[in-house]
Amino acid sequence: MNDTADHRRELCEATYDMFMSSVAGEAAETTRFGAWVRDVEAEGLFAFENRRLGRQGPHVAARRTTGDSLEMLNLSSYNYLGYAHHPQVIEAAKEALDRYGLGAASSPVHGGTFDLHARLEAELVDFMGLDDRGVSLFSSGYGVNTGTISSIVGKRHHIVMDRACHMSILEGAQLSRAELHYFRHNDPEDLDAVLRRVRSQTNRVLVCTEGVFSADGDFGRLREVVAVAKRHEALVLVDEAHSFLVAGHSGRGVAEAAGVLADVDLYVLTFSKALGGIGGALIASRDVARYVNWYARCRMFSCALGPAVTGGVLRALQLGRGSDGDERRRRVVANAARLRERLGGEVDLGVSESWIVPVIYGDEEKTLPVLDFIQRAGLDGSVLQFPAVGIGESRLRLFATSEHRPEELDRAAAIVVQAAEAHGFAI
Repeated sequence: MNDTADHRRELCEATYDMFMSSVAGEAAETTRFGAWVRDVEAEGLFAFENRRLGRQGPHVAARRTTGDSLEMLNLSSYNYLGYAHHPQVIEAAKEALDRYGLGAASSPVHGGTFDLHARLEAELVDFMGLDDRGVSLFSSGYGVNTGTISSIVGKRHHIVMDRACHMSILEGAQLSRAELHYFRHNDPEDLDAVLRRVRSQTNRVLVCTEGVFSADGDFGRLREVVAVAKRHEALVLVDEAHSFLVAGHSGRGVAEAAGVLADVDLYVLTFSKALGGIGGALIASRDVARYVNWYARCRMFSCALGPAVTGGVLRALQLGRGSDGDERRRRVVANAARLRERLGGEVDLGVSESWIVPVIYGDEEKTLPVLDFIQRAGLDGSVLQFPAVGIGESRLRLFATSEHRPEELDRAAAIVVQAAEAHGFAI
């Protein structure tokens, strides 16, 4: 067996090969990756795919694939408002399960749409104050972006996206066969320059950005980006996956905070973050939403959103749009600020300004030992490395939620600082 350093190098190399190979699924690559996992498990360093033994609360019990049992502070879950385990949300899911059964058991355009789905759609547009809009529900949040973009943009069109956009947006752009362009992250002036070059070449341009960027934790400059896009008569898609029900005065996202909610053509949200479920939705004009219902292939050819999840998500939305949500949003913001304050000056937090707090350590070879270190010290966070971020930009990613207590965040920060000192990424 190679030494530990060689195995760490294998992490980056194997991952790179798996994602960048021109022959997807080549046996040599999958065999190599499987061998790497087995070797790392044998060393006790495989800290991924831990089996949760209970709910995604501020504390979690987990069992590694190696059999090790761990009790940890949970900062790896984006259950931002705690609704994934809220008693009323669970009860609503149970009621839907009893009435409608386990699954929708059909495509949404055939027999898989229930009255419960229509109630969720109506609740969404009412909450958003966009009664003239339509909603398209998806059983996957990832699928909202891939399905929407690939259905409304084609090979004669252009897509201009922020370089930090989520993989689902990139994959939707690739599936669309449109010509793809990037603008520098959160740089409306560069967006303007790109749109000047491409606008005359096509009658349809789609600009894609996000409310909160999931790798860096910074807010999208939506006021400026939307203004530039509209000046060039481009459509605008904003992915508010990590900001819906958390950002904005009433939880309508960064678009609400920026005052551009009505100017966003395609508003994407997921049910898996603040709402605590799974799936997602597109809010757009009624004609566009209806068109996407039929022409987003990943929606048309998939089973509809499950009834139990739909019932739970609906109840979470009803709670989140009221005083209960207001208090939980206040706690999220305060907890995120505390965590950043405790870590600031100790480690590199990049440009984070939200409830997503990255701790950048850079070197991919540190990924396994750093994640192993914090988990064994009693903290679970997620790690991002290539291809989720650029090579040399690897990081821990911590999620602050409304359910964490201040002393828990202090303890989490202390563990991260210990890891930074032990593995050479303290400032």
